[in-house]
Amino acid sequence: MNLVARRYVVRGRVQGVGFRAFVQQSAVRIGVRGYTRNLDDGSVEVYATGTSRQLSDLAARLWTGPRFSDVRGVEEQEAAVQQYESFRIEA
Repeated sequence: MNLVARRYVVRGRVQGVGFRAFVQQSAVRIGVRGYTRNLDDGSVEVYATGTSRQLSDLAARLWTGPRFSDVRGVEEQEAAVQQYESFRIEA
């Protein structure tokens, strides 16, 4: 399995709406590992490792977001592959 990593920054109304929990549930369902956390500017950062297809699936879900979110943009960058045992929410 060829693992790749991506870092996403999700902008819009994405804090205080359950976005990180939504990302964690989506990531676990898809089978990717990494983390998500709130950033000081009101955006949410997501770091994920998986196959290209898994990360494409995750990116599509980031654009959707949970019910009360309003996603205005998703920046995507390639990242170095790091080893994570699971997908977690960081403070």
